[in-house]
Amino acid sequence: MRADLIDRLNAICTAQPFTTTWTLRVPADGGQASRDGAQVVPSASTRKTSILMHALSRVAAGKLDLAETCTVEARLQKDVASGTYQHMTPGTQLPLRDAVVNMIITSDNVGTQLVLERLDRDALNAWCARIGMVGTAHRANIPPAGLAWDHPMDRTATTTSDDQVRLLDLILRGAEGDAEATGLMGVPQDLCRLGLDILSWQRLRNLIPSLLPANTRVAHKTGRDARGRSDAGIVFRDGRPLFILAAYCDRVPETMPDGLPGFASAYATVGQLARACWDAL
Repeated sequence: MRADLIDRLNAICTAQPFTTTWTLRVPADGGQASRDGAQVVPSASTRKTSILMHALSRVAAGKLDLAETCTVEARLQKDVASGTYQHMTPGTQLPLRDAVVNMIITSDNVGTQLVLERLDRDALNAWCARIGMVGTAHRANIPPAGLAWDHPMDRTATTTSDDQVRLLDLILRGAEGDAEATGLMGVPQDLCRLGLDILSWQRLRNLIPSLLPANTRVAHKTGRDARGRSDAGIVFRDGRPLFILAAYCDRVPETMPDGLPGFASAYATVGQLARACWDAL
């Protein structure tokens, strides 16, 4: 990994008054670097990539059917602050496949609950541990409402940038037919490809993709919580994976010293990290 790129990424982080951890991997040569990549941070919705892949492992095992009909219920819409299903008429029906897709591409938390109610959380956490996501823990199906800016991390799901890059690397390898990756996840190549496609359909593009050329393929999942903003994804160029990046901005102030919103600086920080990688690799 080039020292000048690592220095540039760290300088981008150091310029901000909040904490940013990141992990970068280059699939072409297996090079990897990080800034506090093992530090546990709130995962926000980046955790949904592991939910997606665990669900697909259950599909592969014949324990889950993507064609199963799900119903949007009023109880699932309560305290939901992301996605579109919170605004749908209770009683609306859809296949589980669509709930999975919207859990990722619009970060829909009604869809997330529809998926998680068909999984076992202990089994999900055990799956994460088995594939090497040692700093990841899933807790409530959705974050509690009204969390404070400085809430304890154990109130929500947690992860590390190292964990998210490891998972994305496994998905990529599995989609390319790597038997070790598919065997470890319990997700065959066709479902790894589906997972990669779903991540590539992401509609929320104000983090990693924000400073990349228009229509750059990025298979990623963003995160937003009371403490910060995050994104973890695979960036492609000319049809090939260029780099895998996970970045977590934590303890982002509501208002920056210049009076602008803290979340805007977090978006800009992650965008700059991705652009620096794009330019250097």
